[in-house]
Amino acid sequence: MIDSRKADDGAAIRRRRACPECGRRFTTQETVILMVGKRSGATEPFNREKIVNGVRRACQGRPVTEDQLAILAQRVEDAIRSRGLGEVPSHEVGLAILGPLRVLDEVAYLRFASVYRGFESLDDFEAEIAALRGRREEDAPWQPDQDQPDRAGQSGHPDLVGTWSGHGGRQT
Repeated sequence: MIDSRKADDGAAIRRRRACPECGRRFTTQETVILMVGKRSGATEPFNREKIVNGVRRACQGRPVTEDQLAILAQRVEDAIRSRGLGEVPSHEVGLAILGPLRVLDEVAYLRFASVYRGFESLDDFEAEIAALRGRREEDAPWQPDQDQPDRAGQSGHPDLVGTWSGHGGRQT
């Protein structure tokens, strides 16, 4: 082996090699096959297209593009691969989908979560909607204080009046 380096954001290793017989050089690419363990006990190779197809059903009739679905599937795969495991339970794949889907489209998220988590009653939906609303408030961008008088102009900069909320104190 002459050279070895990571490829595809660390998902593969590209190696430059030389034949010991004739000296000709060639490149190989090695990838780890990520396996998904099903509830039945069977395992199968991770398939990004299955994520796209499942999320596409939840997004039916929603303003979500194929590019957005592909990006979501890539993020899910990256999150799962970053754990460094050769096999992950299918349940963890579903959990990895929920976060990015919530950000992409809340209605699609609710549809997917209702099937994935097996909602059985209106109470299940109401609880999830309440959780979504709570997260939305946590993620709210910076807003001027309603209780404080408008002091814009005192500092010469209108953005210096107000409070920070959500995003750990960063304005979005």
